[in-house]
Amino acid sequence: MKRPPLSKKFKVEIIYAAQIPMQAIGDALRGRESENSQEALRVLDIILRQHAAKQGCLLVRQSFFHNDPTNFTDLGGGVTGCRGFHSSFRTAQNGLSLNIDVSTTMIVKPGPVVDFLLANQNVRSPYDVDWAKAKRMLKNLRVKTMPNNMECKITGLSELPCKQQCFTLKQRTGTDGDCDAEEVTVYDYFVNLKKVELRYSADFPCINVGRPKRPTYIPLEFCTLVSLQRYTKSLSTLQRASLVEKSRQKPQERMDVLNRALKKSNYDAEPMLRACGISINPNFTQVEGRVLQAPRLKAGNGEDFFARNGRWNFNNKKLIQPMTVSKWAVVNFSARCNARQLVSDLIRCGQMKGINIEQPFGEIFEESPQMRRAPPVARVDDMFEQIKTKLPGAPTFLLCLLPERKNCDIYGPWKKKNLAEFGIVTQCIAPMKVNDQYLTNVLLKINAKLGGMNSLLSIEHSHNLGVVSKAPTIILGMDVSHGSPGQSDIPSIAAVVSSRQWPLISKYRASVRTQSPKVEMIDSLFKPVSDKDDDGIIRELLVDFYVSSQKRKPDQIVIFRDGVSESQFNQVLNIELDQIIEACKFLDETWCPKFTVIIAQKNHHTKFFQTNSPDNVPPGTVVDNKVCHPRNYDFYMCAHAGMIGTTRPTHYHVLLDEIGFGADDLQELVHSLSYVYQRSTTAISVVAPVCYAHLAASQMGQFMKFDDLSETSSGHGGVTSAGSVPVPELPRLHEKVSSSMFFC
Repeated sequence: MKRPPLSKKFKVEIIYAAQIPMQAIGDALRGRESENSQEALRVLDIILRQHAAKQGCLLVRQSFFHNDPTNFTDLGGGVTGCRGFHSSFRTAQNGLSLNIDVSTTMIVKPGPVVDFLLANQNVRSPYDVDWAKAKRMLKNLRVKTMPNNMECKITGLSELPCKQQCFTLKQRTGTDGDCDAEEVTVYDYFVNLKKVELRYSADFPCINVGRPKRPTYIPLEFCTLVSLQRYTKSLSTLQRASLVEKSRQKPQERMDVLNRALKKSNYDAEPMLRACGISINPNFTQVEGRVLQAPRLKAGNGEDFFARNGRWNFNNKKLIQPMTVSKWAVVNFSARCNARQLVSDLIRCGQMKGINIEQPFGEIFEESPQMRRAPPVARVDDMFEQIKTKLPGAPTFLLCLLPERKNCDIYGPWKKKNLAEFGIVTQCIAPMKVNDQYLTNVLLKINAKLGGMNSLLSIEHSHNLGVVSKAPTIILGMDVSHGSPGQSDIPSIAAVVSSRQWPLISKYRASVRTQSPKVEMIDSLFKPVSDKDDDGIIRELLVDFYVSSQKRKPDQIVIFRDGVSESQFNQVLNIELDQIIEACKFLDETWCPKFTVIIAQKNHHTKFFQTNSPDNVPPGTVVDNKVCHPRNYDFYMCAHAGMIGTTRPTHYHVLLDEIGFGADDLQELVHSLSYVYQRSTTAISVVAPVCYAHLAASQMGQFMKFDDLSETSSGHGGVTSAGSVPVPELPRLHEKVSSSMFFC
């Protein structure tokens, strides 16, 4: 006799959160900001999320992903790229707008669990699977189990293989309800009692879909991963490259995809939106933009030239301030290339650009074969022992040949040894396809690191930069780099770069510090250690500006801050700007420079398309109407030429402007700062100081990769802490390179 199912009672409590006045939604529709505007928009965005949830979508904040295999692309390693779309409401000058864009996330490849594990660990047989690693990877993923087709969550793996893992089986023996308990293996239960054939699961752990104290074991081959489960671990270099490659869409293709996504969403059928009086116009918003003229550039021998379509080259041109490369050497960490030919070609190419490269010290320092399998730090130490033994004196520059282009484990220790311990400028390359273009790009970086300049803006050369030229002005670029997803214990790296040698705006230096993991606001801008000493970033940069700019203090400070969302704008002003002001006052109480604070955002979903052309918008495109903020000053700029995919503009928000830039002057300055990037011969998508800050944080973050994070890595001792979590300090750069553009 079958027992009736046990009924369960659930207590549901609905808690009142807040009342959102309908007037706020009406104001938002008309593009007016009110006290409750953000709450009103949040309510509308929640309606969009629920609408997508009812369609069975995976929800990632305001991005929605349908379970449609045509939107899937295999990235390798058991990871699938899933294309969906972002959808959110924004108030703009032309009223309430729906911001919709293509979005991509990573999901676990649906299908048999064993297939996922083989792909994820890149092995051919289940016998080669690392089951401890598999357990970590599978935990909390959802599977459908056979033969009952139930969906369950994985809580772990069995300790023993299927044919050895036992559990207690209770079987009713009579009509009185008595049960006998016996120990059976999972294998015997399915094969002998359930009469189900197991083809390969006998020798492998079972999937546990039960509770920790009441496990439920299912043979491996009966478990299939369900679709639309986010993969949140960091991607490998190859996976990331594959994702970027397969996510690219030309403007016309993207427009078509967005039109289909809007039609499929069918927002006009959503009763909650209708109740709010909202209907969606299916047409793209028409905006007016203007194209700024590319600034005139100056190369060597007084030659002026213009960039064409945001690009230029140094063919038949010399660098404006070429350096001499002397007292240098070449080290080869087992890179497979003709190093002598490379050196010869580099010297020849340098002469064509005006760089005098002397012959390197003696022989090329080759890594000894027995060191190739040694730990990275040991390999670097051994190479430096060779250098110290054989060179007559300390080199000023080292060219390092690496065996791998991406993620080479020697890179971090090598950079740390050179920049922090010895103060040697170094350039790492992994030569694959060497030609004159490649060598020119390498020389641009070497020249900038050694203190030279590759090109200048003509208006910079003639001191005709408007507001920036009229009074000593320092330009700061600020960024914080965080660890990969899942790395919650890796310190964040805060970097600030500053212009030097005013009135130049092409030359920078950097100061970098660690701070608590995942903390976005920089907390080391002002760090008084006594009544007279400040160990903060800003003092270091201001002193350098003073020394390099004919002993002038900056009257104007322009700050470009990267990587913060709109909800953090006030924190930038109240936390970071306050620290900068305090650092200035600490140096001189009577000193009151004027500030302009600008946020540069790349992580947004606004795109621009040309109405009568399938091409990207031209470089220099500026939009500051209709889709911009109804009250605050902001604008979008596409300074670069979008050669691949659809151009993503940078969204600049002006939070504070005490200096008093005119709108045109500020946009021209931002545009010009996209042309002073010394590493390349193209206009870049965001101002150079922000790019440099990102590079400095990324490069010095490599210093930490091989250090024991439980100890401080700083030669200065001590840790900075947030709460009770100690944060290891970065080693400070050697004084010989601290003012260099080492990050180029």
